Amino acid sequence: MLSKKTKYGIKALTFLGKQEKNTPIAIAVISKSENISLKFLESILLTLRKNGVLGSKKGKGGGYYLLKEPREIQMTLVMRILEGPISMVPCVSLNFYEKCDDCADEAACAVHKLMAKVRDNTLQIFKNTTLADLCDC
Repeated sequence: MLSKKTKYGIKALTFLGKQEKNTPIAIAVISKSENISLKFLESILLTLRKNGVLGSKKGKGGGYYLLKEPREIQMTLVMRILEGPISMVPCVSLNFYEKCDDCADEAACAVHKLMAKVRDNTLQIFKNTTLADLCDC
């Protein structure tokens, strides 16, 4: 299931993607427009800034803005920053792999095979979707 953090992060990024390039938008404006708690949104946007997706300007006329064009921001990046692993189980994760304690043989495991297919298809959707696709810009 998608966390609220990721859902709100995508909503905020989509809002920013529709704005004029490099124009800082106050966090209160995003919060009100997207109906997201200001405190929660601050945390989300800070995470995106620390990971190179957003820039920020302090003071009067300050706020957050995209560092890249919306067409350059793949959903794989956003999902991994905000949600973590894309795969539903750790044994098929490409970036966060962990062996399952209860599995003697991954190659013969039906759950592993199924979840690898789910991961591959999900990954293709995220790779082929950019922020521009979501905000029609």
